Amino acid sequence: MINKKTVEKYGEWAVEANGLVKTFGANRAVDGVNLKVKAGSIYGVLGPNGAGKTTTIRMLATLLRADAGTARIFGYDVVKEPQVVRQLIGVTGQYASVDESLSATENLIIFSRLLGLGRKEARDKSVELLEEFGLTEAAKRPLKNFSGGMRRRLDLAASLIAQPPLIFLDEPTTGLDPRTRNQMWDTIRKLVKTGSTVLLTTQYLQEADELADRIAVIDQGKVVAEGTVDELKQSIGTSSLHLSIQNSKNMADARRLVEAILNVKSAVSAEGGKITVPLADANRVTDLLIALREEGIKLAELSVQKPTLDEVFLTITEKGEKNVLNKSFEKYKEVRA
Repeated sequence: MINKKTVEKYGEWAVEANGLVKTFGANRAVDGVNLKVKAGSIYGVLGPNGAGKTTTIRMLATLLRADAGTARIFGYDVVKEPQVVRQLIGVTGQYASVDESLSATENLIIFSRLLGLGRKEARDKSVELLEEFGLTEAAKRPLKNFSGGMRRRLDLAASLIAQPPLIFLDEPTTGLDPRTRNQMWDTIRKLVKTGSTVLLTTQYLQEADELADRIAVIDQGKVVAEGTVDELKQSIGTSSLHLSIQNSKNMADARRLVEAILNVKSAVSAEGGKITVPLADANRVTDLLIALREEGIKLAELSVQKPTLDEVFLTITEKGEKNVLNKSFEKYKEVRA
């Protein structure tokens, strides 16, 4: 859900990136990435390891200069106006930036003071954030005694002290247990409600599904798909019908009816007493159920399922892998010729 007040305050676009390229030696880590992130939204960036997600974030956050392309944050050019951009963003990386020789409270107070908060305000802010991230009991404990998940939560808390208009979260819940991850999701939603825009990279598909208003899938340095969760799911096909047959002896007859009534053939999967079939026309399910009953075929279970984000991710990234293999094979044939 986009925060309309944020759009009114900062304009429609928080991020506008066009043709971003970054090369490290022979490796083209980012290869023409285009992104447009609406102000007041949560934008998810998915991709396998080495896809170029973190490199893209670092270029947008003025931490790395692009070899080609342009990027603007709330209309400000990241190369020509980096100082202005840095005042508008907050960045949380994949690894903790906290000082292990200090306590949690001391870390947050130092970060707060560096950001210009007064002594009392810094202490009050540290108390507030420690409570928000469930670290109050460990506030005075040396960080060397913290677990990996606790350090991660403290790092996230430090990045949110000033709550800038745009927050880059690079795999923010890596190393967190499911309960703490859910708490972090609530915090991210709260940030958007109170005026921030969040650009989130993640490898947890459920995280993107739960949080993101729109998602970009990056693979081999390129954006290979972009849209809402529903749009991405629809891009790989329709819903599927799942039937569980009570008596396995009826499987052949049940499959025959499914193929005839739903007008499908090779796409039907039947194994272990279950039949799965693409569902192009939901209205035909009623006809199928009547036919199964007339044939005396009893069902143990029936469900209609939309494609999962996991299936979207695997389908899209597998296409990318096949394209690379095909190009390599074509190059091999040219050399052989």
